[in-house]
Amino acid sequence: MRTTFLPFSKPSISEPEIEAVAEVLRSGWITTGPKAAEFEEAFKAYCNAEGAVALSSATGGMHLLLAALGIGPGDEVITPSMTWVSTVNLIKLAGATPVFADVDRDTLMVSAKTIEPLITERTRLIIPVHFAGAAVDMEPLRRLALEKGIHLVEDAAHAAGAEYRGEKIGRRGTAIFSFHPIKNMTCGEGGMFCSDDPELIERIRRLKFHGLGMDAYDRNSQGRSPQAEVLEPGFKYNLTDIAAALALGQLRRLDEFNQKRALLAHRYRELLADVEEVLPLAVPSYPTRHAWHLFVVRLDTERAGMSRETFMAELKKRNIGTGIHFKAVHRQKYYRETLQLPEGALANTEWNSDRVCSLPLFPDMALQDVDEVVATIKEVLA
Repeated sequence: MRTTFLPFSKPSISEPEIEAVAEVLRSGWITTGPKAAEFEEAFKAYCNAEGAVALSSATGGMHLLLAALGIGPGDEVITPSMTWVSTVNLIKLAGATPVFADVDRDTLMVSAKTIEPLITERTRLIIPVHFAGAAVDMEPLRRLALEKGIHLVEDAAHAAGAEYRGEKIGRRGTAIFSFHPIKNMTCGEGGMFCSDDPELIERIRRLKFHGLGMDAYDRNSQGRSPQAEVLEPGFKYNLTDIAAALALGQLRRLDEFNQKRALLAHRYRELLADVEEVLPLAVPSYPTRHAWHLFVVRLDTERAGMSRETFMAELKKRNIGTGIHFKAVHRQKYYRETLQLPEGALANTEWNSDRVCSLPLFPDMALQDVDEVVATIKEVLA
């Protein structure tokens, strides 16, 4: 048994990144300033995006999006229930109605096939979720959204560095990224809003800082512009230079991080191939580059003779950390009581919600760690 605890995720922060943050602290300008601007340009170049706005979180980005599109009472937003609750919370807080699309049983992602039957005259927005580092099949969804005249925005919280048909996620359309500590790159808390719609980018940029026509930081005078005025009521979701300095270092290492994640994930897949009780997610058949944000498996509870919770508890006793991504949103207490969807309404989502388990996966792990995790899994199942 392991003598030290292996968490399911852990950020990789280098000494140069720590020093970069210290330099910002010494500079006297620690909120949104030159580093935030530099990070926007660097991330935009990395994704080959047309526009990018750095934010304090991906959740903030989704809030700004709903506000910018005027989503509100009477509107419907289609998204999966197999996701983190933040998007659905924001849809509800806007007064709109979340409509859940079921996911593929083995990739946990929506498709045009699962979304099209849900479209009504009230549908204003579709939010597919790139899951665990894999990309949704976007071309059919783009055609569907264009044909129906519905906004399409990608939840790319899991997809920093992922590619779809040779293009980085964020290159085309609109996508919102997360830099939470468990993500492929982090800045503590943060997000990025990318879009090829210049009017939307300008609106997000304005709404993220009180509705001012200009950022707090004037890049020429290093101070507030006296001409800055409130053009519309806005919010406060700007990214600080403290966070941006860390993000810049992380972005420079993102491809290296993802290569290591892929190496570890392939080792998992190789070693779990003969463990019938544990079912890894399928890799999409269309052309993608997986970012391996998470290594999610499903426990065949019937074959294993134990619940997912028992399985996780037994791994924890043996110093192996795990996670759940995710308990379906419609099975969370509030949504269970208010939406009252009948059992089986989202069959694939529900089957997975009871069985998903995220195994340890982060760049500082060694292949030997994977070997130990799989050996421990076999011990628990035996």
